[in-house]
Amino acid sequence: MMERITGMDGLDSANESPVMGALLLLLLLCLSPPVSAPLLAAPEESLDPLDFDDRPLSQEVRHPAWFKLSFLDLREDLRESVQAGKRGLIVYFGQKFCPYCRNLMEINFRQEDIVAYTRAHFDVVAIDIHGSGTVTDLAGREWDEGAFAEAQKANFTPTLVWYDSSGGEALRLRGYYPPYQFRAALEYVADGHYLVESFADYLERGAGVFSSDPDLLTEEPFFSSGPYMLDRSRRPAQTPLVVFFEQPRCHPCDVLHAGPLQDPAITARLRELEAVQLDRSAETPVITPAGERLTAREWSRRLGLFYTPTLLFFDEQGAEILRVDSVVQFYRLGNVLEYITSGAYRDFPDYRRWRDSGGDRPGG
Repeated sequence: MMERITGMDGLDSANESPVMGALLLLLLLCLSPPVSAPLLAAPEESLDPLDFDDRPLSQEVRHPAWFKLSFLDLREDLRESVQAGKRGLIVYFGQKFCPYCRNLMEINFRQEDIVAYTRAHFDVVAIDIHGSGTVTDLAGREWDEGAFAEAQKANFTPTLVWYDSSGGEALRLRGYYPPYQFRAALEYVADGHYLVESFADYLERGAGVFSSDPDLLTEEPFFSSGPYMLDRSRRPAQTPLVVFFEQPRCHPCDVLHAGPLQDPAITARLRELEAVQLDRSAETPVITPAGERLTAREWSRRLGLFYTPTLLFFDEQGAEILRVDSVVQFYRLGNVLEYITSGAYRDFPDYRRWRDSGGDRPGG
């Protein structure tokens, strides 16, 4: 015999009809607090800014509601920003299914201090690199969104360009940067440091990234050893060159070595290139692809590098093809290496145009 159980309001659950039981269950569900809202409110807690799946997303990236509702006339947008007492304008180039763009929105732009500082000093205008809307640039020229993104060399999304109150470009970030470096970028422009020093110098002064450190870089078997005579200006090389600029005690460097650089497909591609690793803080002698005699530190500063690891790709004649100077994971790095090792850069000097031709899927 079924035990008699007295439920809510004295209802006898053993003797009630199935309909009454269903009504009771519905009532309990209605009275229970929602459990899904907190998960939707803070998705950034499950995201790692350096270690994540960078394959194209299945759901579109959404901008924060506080992004400027713009008609894409950048002259008017900048004028309104200045009239509101702000330092200038940030133009964000993104795409709908880009995981790096998602990280920007759901990690960086979920940090209260970053949001408050950004909104206090800048307006943000979003441009879809595959969009067809009409953009009027600061010189009054009209473009569709895709053509403007290409002209701005937004090869990697997100790309962010800061314009100061006079319409001059103050800073450009290609790709995704973790919150601590993104905060530094905001302050670099808002406080006017861009007028007197490079972003690399600003970061060096603030963080001491070039301080002496006894730790060594993480080496890989496909790296060529010194001396680093990389000159290609006099005699073309047989293969393209990739230079890894790194530094000791660099967590993003560790993530790159422990993740993508352990992938057999990626390492196979890298073995098709001449690959060199340099400590960007070191006095290691280098003959650059252009034939200049510099130290690794001098070359890094001349190139304006501020992020490690940075990967620079050069063609057989020593001309720079492309640089990856932001967070990179398996999918994006694999696409870049396909672009280089296949020789596609010869037919498509612009990486984004190659992607759009079908050489890559959206999001990479």
